[in-house]
Amino acid sequence: MIPVEKLEQLSRRYRELDDLMCQPDVLSDRQKLAKLTKERSDIEPVVGQFQRYRDVEKNIRENEEALTDPELRPLAEQELPVLQDERSALERTIKLLLLPQDPNDKKNTIVEIRSGEGGEEAALFAADLFRMFARYAERQGWTLEVMSLSEAAAGGYKECIVLITGKDVYSQLRFEGGVHRVQRVPATETQGRIHTSTATVAVLPEADDVDVQIDEKDLEISIAASGGPGGQGVNTTNSAVQILHKPTGMIVKCQDERSQLKNKAKALKVLKSRLLDIEREKQEAAVSAERRGMVGTGERSQKIRTYNYPQNRVTDHRIRLTLNKLDRIIDGDLDELITALRNERQAALLQEASGEPRRVEDRGGDESDER
Repeated sequence: MIPVEKLEQLSRRYRELDDLMCQPDVLSDRQKLAKLTKERSDIEPVVGQFQRYRDVEKNIRENEEALTDPELRPLAEQELPVLQDERSALERTIKLLLLPQDPNDKKNTIVEIRSGEGGEEAALFAADLFRMFARYAERQGWTLEVMSLSEAAAGGYKECIVLITGKDVYSQLRFEGGVHRVQRVPATETQGRIHTSTATVAVLPEADDVDVQIDEKDLEISIAASGGPGGQGVNTTNSAVQILHKPTGMIVKCQDERSQLKNKAKALKVLKSRLLDIEREKQEAAVSAERRGMVGTGERSQKIRTYNYPQNRVTDHRIRLTLNKLDRIIDGDLDELITALRNERQAALLQEASGEPRRVEDRGGDESDER
């Protein structure tokens, strides 16, 4: 059942906002108008779904009454199952819309990719993951900006930090945080043996100034010559910026820009997002065991996915989903994976709200060599 009384209150508030936004004193006050417009926009989806729900309920009652009429009964018997299915779907949608929204979902996102176990092959895999996210971002119409890049000697990336901006970036990418594992034959392997390597991904919502306050006294900023694979300008200007956050011991370095100021701004942006993530993890540690086990907690120690190249297979271990299209996924076609992960999280939130135990169903695929 849905909370009808609460939904009716939201409907009344929606109509009240329509009236308020037409008042001269509101129209002349940009700040107040923007606040009311945002509130109206936030509740509009659930109000619209509730209105449709009431229309469907009315049609169901009318069809149930029509069952007593011999002439209308065949039509009513045909329409009732369709209407009842629509009512059930609307109830689920409304429950989802009423769940508390994560304030980070609409934020831009910093993605940090680092090579893990596997030496040179791990660095190459980290570069593959970067390209995968870059192509997915392009498909979504997002903008990607490299904040920091550390290349490995034999190719690939030891570390890559990027800022992705656009609509609902964090809500889409939040499930990518964790350990990604690859199984494939490296180019340097002469006997065709499959090697296993890993890379870690951290997904951090971009911190606003109001989210994280940093005292300048807590920072130790040092300047050095930029390092890199060579070329004009490298090691000739003191533009690389390293920031030490003394309370946490966290170090952030940025050297991609020729300007000290730009590198410092980028490094501070990464630092703030990492500090915000620490606070988020503290809050999550205080909630129930069910929520800690939910898809999307983003623990970076957790092996979340395996990319098996010989069998063109990707397996997400959290939801036991296997897809035999690695070539498309590594090229940025992440829609099916991300949709499945979001649906699983929504189902988990609904079950947690109702107090029911949560089960994850096996969605196919042989994972015997991936555990």
